Amino acid sequence: MTPLLSTDLPTYTNRLPPGTLGIAILSGILASLSSDSTTNSSGTATPNTSDDNDSLTLPPSLTPSRFVACVRRPESAKRIKKALAEYIPHHPITILQNENVRGVTAASVIILACKPHQVAEILSADDMDEALHKKLLISICAGVTETQIRGILNLNHHKGFELPRIVRVMPNTAALVRESMTVIATPSPPLPQDLSSLVNWLFTRIGHTVTLPSANMDVSTALCGSGPAFLSLFLESLADGAVAMGLPRAEAQFMAAQTMRGTAGMVLNGEHPALVREKVSTPGGCTIGGLLVLEEGRVRGSIARGVREATVVAGQLGGGAKATGVNGTRF
Repeated sequence: MTPLLSTDLPTYTNRLPPGTLGIAILSGILASLSSDSTTNSSGTATPNTSDDNDSLTLPPSLTPSRFVACVRRPESAKRIKKALAEYIPHHPITILQNENVRGVTAASVIILACKPHQVAEILSADDMDEALHKKLLISICAGVTETQIRGILNLNHHKGFELPRIVRVMPNTAALVRESMTVIATPSPPLPQDLSSLVNWLFTRIGHTVTLPSANMDVSTALCGSGPAFLSLFLESLADGAVAMGLPRAEAQFMAAQTMRGTAGMVLNGEHPALVREKVSTPGGCTIGGLLVLEEGRVRGSIARGVREATVVAGQLGGGAKATGVNGTRF
């Protein structure tokens, strides 16, 4: 077994692999709750982030107040305790090892944050159908569809228990700095408004959200889930080029990161990337010279192909044992 976040409305259970998205999500929620409970010297609530979504509020009956983290190994429990040390004195957090059913039973909302091939094992556990009865199950498992999850639950379903409401969500690793781009799949059937608001509230604690049809989740996984790795490679390449031309490594990396951040800011403010590029490309200048080298090296096509390939692989990750070797050479 790997991770769950369990929460009862007021409790959440999180099945998390420490150091990954599970801890980042829980940390973001706890940080938000902590800042909501504090006021500055003027008596005004301290804002959580600069995101407009931060204005989302929940009624007390939906605001999480107790948390359960379900893990597999003692090392994972230690890592969670260390990562959440500043919040533990103020928010009830229970860490359970190899006790997923107990954690889910104690919660009203469950975040399934395990490896895709572990989903069937976790959801097929004895008495899990009873533990999940009429609850909200949020899956952040790449490549595992809502239909697959429902199928697993149906195989182990006993009369007298209702299946949970299921919603698929794809955050990314920038949740660690509360800058995630999280994609929420439109669930079928749709969630009631109060639960839909809750899902949005949870994931705006760690960044921005968009809601898209479930058919878009594999490409969203490739773009947003894999995107930080792709951008990191490009950022490293910028820094490497600068180091080769004499800049110290630390300064080159900082300058490349800030340049990428500033460029993203312009695009988020409404500038089209092509216009940003055109504004910098003066005739006979260094920028157009560098751009032509990148175009001759087919950088644009290679990056786009990387997203396409990651989309194909994402669609195969939910295949359990069949997912072995999904990254085999195709060209």
